[in-house]
Parts: sequence; C-alpha cells; structure tokens
Amino acid sequence: MFYAAKIIKKGKSEKFASARHFFVLLHQKTETMRVFLSEEIWDFDLAAALGEISEQRREQALRFKFEQGQRLCVLAYQLLKRGLREVYGIEENPIFEYNEHGKPSIVGHPEIFFNLSHCKEAAICAISDQPIGVDVESVRSFNDSLVRYTMNDDEIQQIESSEDRAVAFIQFWTKKEAALKLKGTGICNDMKQVLCRERLFFDTFTDHSNRFVYSLCWF
Repeated sequence: MFYAAKIIKKGKSEKFASARHFFVLLHQKTETMRVFLSEEIWDFDLAAALGEISEQRREQALRFKFEQGQRLCVLAYQLLKRGLREVYGIEENPIFEYNEHGKPSIVGHPEIFFNLSHCKEAAICAISDQPIGVDVESVRSFNDSLVRYTMNDDEIQQIESSEDRAVAFIQFWTKKEAALKLKGTGICNDMKQVLCRERLFFDTFTDHSNRFVYSLCWF
C-alpha cells in the first residue's frame, strides 16, 4: 500500500496529490491530530471485511442499500481501527456511543476524539486528543440556488470571484459540515452563519483533479 505524509500548516487551503492512501499528521502545540484518507473503495473483500469489524458497525454498513455505501462505511471504520492501533495501541474493534445529536465517541476511551466521513470517491478518519470534526465531499455541478441558501454575502462574494466556483463552494460547505460535526450539534437551520459564531480553526484540502474536498475543524 502507498502512503503519503505531510505536516499541515494551520489555516492553509491546499491541493494534494491523489494517493491510494493518504496520511496526514498535524502538530498544534502539544496535541497530535492524525488523518487517514483512502480511495481504495473497491480494492478489498467486502464479505471478509464485514466479518472483521464490530457487529455494531456491520449492522450500520448493511443498512446501506447499495454496495458502494456499504464499502465506504466499512472503509471509514477500517481507517479508524488503523489509527487507534498506530496511535494508541488499541487492537480491539471500537464500539460507539452517541450523544443526543448522533455524534459518536468510543466506549471506554473518553480521552480519544475522532470523526469519520465519506463521499463517493473516498473515506476519511480524523483522530486527536482534542475535539475534531472532518468532512469530505465530492465536487458537484455548481448550484446557484443552493449557494445562496447556505452561504452568507461574504462567502458568496468569495465563491463568485474564485477560479472554480464549484470547488470554492464545496470548500466552504466542508468547513461548515466539519464545524457542526466538531460541536456535535447536527445540521443547523441557518447554515449561513455557521462559520461566524465562534473562533474555529480549519484546514481544507482539495484533490489535485478537483474530484473531492475535505476540511478539518478544531477549537
């Protein structure tokens, strides 16, 4: 398997070279954040993988109607397992518990923070010793009505003046989703103000061929 590694500089929006597996390490003060991203959606034995994960996650994966959704659900969990093994030496399958808005945490390990996300191109997992949110989204056709419904005036201006409006919109959208997942409050009624309410830190990365974007968010 191929892995790439780099140090993220806070506040940078960058493109990264597409890799079968992409590994990111962020140091901020004394905290460590590890991010695992994989595009190997169709490169593993699904039946075998379903037998290697927790019953809880297996049930979640099988709720997806189509195989691609099942694979992405399994792959995100596999990335979490790898991170827990490499960072904390945890070998057993993690079991999740959820807050009232559906944000997961690992039973028995309140000191470990993580977040999962996937889109049709990739799955991603962020692990940290501080609260963390992550979102990955496919770059879709530009939709002006959706932009105006979810973005405030300043964000719209930045999107309209960008070289690629579709990519710029997804960059903002993943930031907002990552922020909401960080706080564990679920989707809010006013997406326009998500990035205006409190001080948050972000890193946003765009696939080199503009297929997908992911954002990290932390306090």
